[in-house]
Amino acid sequence: MGVYTDEYVVVRRGRNPGDPSEITINCPDKVGLGCDLARIVFEFGLSVTKGDMSTDGRWCFVALWVTPRSRPSTVRWSLLKQRLEDVCPSALASILTPVSPPVPEAKRVLLLQVCSSDRTGLLHDVAQKLWEMELTIHKIKVSTSPDGRAVDLFFVTDNSLAFCGRNKQPWKKRAEEVTNQLKEFLGEPCSLCEISLAGSECGGLTCFPLPATITKDIFYEDPATFEKGNTKSEKINSRSEHHANEVVVTVENSTSPVHSLVQLTCKSRKSLLYDCLRTVKDFSLKVAHGRIGMLENGNSEISLFVLGPSGQRITNVQDQKSLAQCVEEEVGHPVRIKVGTRGPDTELLVATPIEKCGRGRPRVLYDVTLALKMLDICIFKADIGRHDYNEKRWEIYRFLLVDREEFSLTCARMRNLIVDQVRHILLG
Repeated sequence: MGVYTDEYVVVRRGRNPGDPSEITINCPDKVGLGCDLARIVFEFGLSVTKGDMSTDGRWCFVALWVTPRSRPSTVRWSLLKQRLEDVCPSALASILTPVSPPVPEAKRVLLLQVCSSDRTGLLHDVAQKLWEMELTIHKIKVSTSPDGRAVDLFFVTDNSLAFCGRNKQPWKKRAEEVTNQLKEFLGEPCSLCEISLAGSECGGLTCFPLPATITKDIFYEDPATFEKGNTKSEKINSRSEHHANEVVVTVENSTSPVHSLVQLTCKSRKSLLYDCLRTVKDFSLKVAHGRIGMLENGNSEISLFVLGPSGQRITNVQDQKSLAQCVEEEVGHPVRIKVGTRGPDTELLVATPIEKCGRGRPRVLYDVTLALKMLDICIFKADIGRHDYNEKRWEIYRFLLVDREEFSLTCARMRNLIVDQVRHILLG
C-alpha cells in the first residue's frame, strides 16, 4: 500500500456468469471519496453486493463486489477503471502538508442540437450514446414538430476534457468526433447535428425558483402513498410496499470509543451505497471504516464508522437524530415520481435531489426513457430543470407523453403502471 508504481484501481471480472466482479481501490484519501466511487459504480449500472472501506486519514483501501443490473456484456469495464482512477487523488498529495484544495474551474456547458425522425425510444438511445462518448447531460429541451421530426437540444459537459486533460485533442477535433459519431449512430433520419458553446440562454447549472407549472405536491411527505391512485385496493398495496421498503437507521456511540456508528438496514437495490454515502458527504462526515453486506432476507446492511467535521464523534443527540432522519429519507425516497394532467396532455414528473457539490443524480434520463420505451410510450416533449424548494435543490425531469388508442394514459391503472415501471428501472 502506497507504492506509487502500483495501480490505484484493479478490476477482476467474475469467473463464471452470475459471479460478482471485484473492484479494489488503493489510493490517497479525501473527504467524500467513497461517495465519488459509489457514484461511478452506480453510473455504470452496477449494484454493490458486498464491500469494505477503511482509511488512516491519508491512504484508503476500498473493495467492492459488484454485479450488473443488465447484461454483463454491456458494461464497459475499461472505461469504468479509467473513471475510477480519475477521481483518485494523486500520491503526491498524500505526502505533502495538506493545503486548501484549489477552486475547481467551472466546466464549460456545451449545446448539442440534434434533429431527426421521431420514434419510440429515440431520446433513450441518444442519451445512451452521449454517455458512451463521456458527455454528461444537465439540461434538455426536446419537442416534436407536426411533421414528425424530433428537435432535441442537449446542454452537456464533456467528461473527457474534465479529468486531468485525458482528452488532449483540440476542441474543434473533439466536436467533430462527437457529431460524426452521433450522425453515424442515428443514420439517414438525422438532418442536423451541431455542437457549440452554450450561450446565456442555458443559465449554466444554477437553480431557479419552482415555476408555477410545477405543483409543489411532487415534494410529498409519503411518496409510497402519494404515487398511487385513490382506490382502496391501491392504498393497501401502497402500505404493504412501503412496509417492505422500510429503512431502519441508527446513530450511536457505544460500539466504538472513537467513532460514531451509522447503521442502516433496508431492501437491497441499486444505488443504495451511493444514496447513503452522498448523504454522509453532504453532512461533511469523514468515513473511517465502512461495510456493506447482504442479509439472508434480501435486505442489505450498511455500517459506517464516522467522525464529524471537527474530527470528533457526533455527541449531540439532536445532531444524531437529524442525521438519522436525513439518511432515512434520502435512502428511502431518493426519487419522487408523479403522473398527472397538464392541459390536454399526460405529464410524467421525476424529481431527484442535487448533491451539495452541484452534481445531479446519474442515469435518471437514461432509466426513465428506458422505462417508457419498454412500455412503448412516445415522448412528445421533455425538459430538465434545476429548482430550489424548501431549502433544497432539485433536478426535475418533465415528460409530456403521447396518448394512444390501444390504451389511454388518463386511466389510473395505466398511470400507476408508468410510476411502477419508472421506479423499478430507477431503483430495481
